[in-house]
This record gives sequence, C-alpha cells and structure tokens, in this order.
Amino acid sequence: MPNLEVFFDYSCPYCLTGHTYLKELLPTHPDIEVIWRPCEAHPRPETYGLHSDLCIQGLFYFLDQGVDVWEYHERMYGATLKDRFNIEDPDVIAGRIHGLLDHDAFLKTIYSGKYEKAVAEANDYAYERSGVWAVPSYRMDGRKLDSIENVGVTKRQLADFLSGGRTTR
Repeated sequence: MPNLEVFFDYSCPYCLTGHTYLKELLPTHPDIEVIWRPCEAHPRPETYGLHSDLCIQGLFYFLDQGVDVWEYHERMYGATLKDRFNIEDPDVIAGRIHGLLDHDAFLKTIYSGKYEKAVAEANDYAYERSGVWAVPSYRMDGRKLDSIENVGVTKRQLADFLSGGRTTR
C-alpha cells in the first residue's frame, strides 16, 4: 500500500484548496494510505499572521485518540480561513471540536503542552529532512509534488501525482 505524506498548514489557503482536491480524489485511490504531516508555514518567532501551532497540537491529540481526522481538518480550516477565529486561543480550538471528543480532556492536553515538541519536530521533518519549501506538498514512493509559493498545486497535478505520474517540480 503506498503511503502519501501530506504536508500542510491549517492557516494556508492553498492547503485548504489542496485538502479539498485530496478529499475528492482519494476515493478513486483506495490503496493509498495518507500520513498527515502538519507543519507551520510561518513558525514562531515569525510574526506573519496567526500561528497554527495549537491547531496542529490538536491534530496530534486526535491522531493519538484514533479518531478519523477529516472532520477535524474541516473544522480547523473553517476556523482559520473561513470564520477567521483567533486560533491562538485554546478555548476557540476546543469550541470547534465540540461533539468530536471530550472538550475538557482536549483542553487539558493542549494546556499541558504535551504536543509542543511534536509541532517543532513536525516543522523540522518537513523543512529540514523532507525538502518541503512551500505547502501543501506531497511525497509518495520517492516522488514529490511541491507547491509553487502563493499558488499551490492544481487538481490535475494532484490527480496525476496520485496516479503515479511524474511531477512537474
């Protein structure tokens, strides 16, 4: 079974577009297993926009709980890019997961800082060890599909990539 690594940031509009494409295309590729690789497009101490590190910590929490993360993705992209909520507030993130997992347990985990190191390691894995320079980016079977900064990838590029086609970057 091929593993598709998806590098993304919840505060990136191009990642939201890529997420939408991926959700549409994956049903035609049931043999592909997705490995989510969240990373911050602008990690701290950069001051560009709101930081998505709490959203990413929440994803790690969800993954540890064994919960299907597609709904979490939808809610975090909605909070950051559609509703423009303050995603640097743990209570805002917890409010967005209502009905998915225990609100209080989620907040306790986020406030404990349990996943702060995981966010730093995810950023390092993306940018230092995997050669990601813009998100969204995709890796599978030794191939890569990288975004053009401030453009992203097209649905056709992603479809070709998932089908084993060669990459354009």
